[in-house]
Amino acid sequence: MNAKKKSPMINGITFGTVSVTLISMAIVLILTLIKIYLSNQIYHESKTVNKMQTEVAVLKAEKSMLRQQVEALKFKNRVEDTIFTIRQE
Repeated sequence: MNAKKKSPMINGITFGTVSVTLISMAIVLILTLIKIYLSNQIYHESKTVNKMQTEVAVLKAEKSMLRQQVEALKFKNRVEDTIFTIRQE
């Protein structure tokens, strides 16, 4: 009699082989799902960042335009005050 216990075989595939294969597939699936989740999060964050960068660029352009308008009003005010003073004399 053979005293060694062998794991049951089905067409040459042992229970250990099946369990290692299933565990490997589960690990690959989990890692893939984590990668997909992180990629989606990065995508959504980059969309938010791009939107904010666009808003910053628009606000900088508006700031520049407003500064030019303020300078024009200051110049106009100084010139008109000078002309008004000259006309009153």
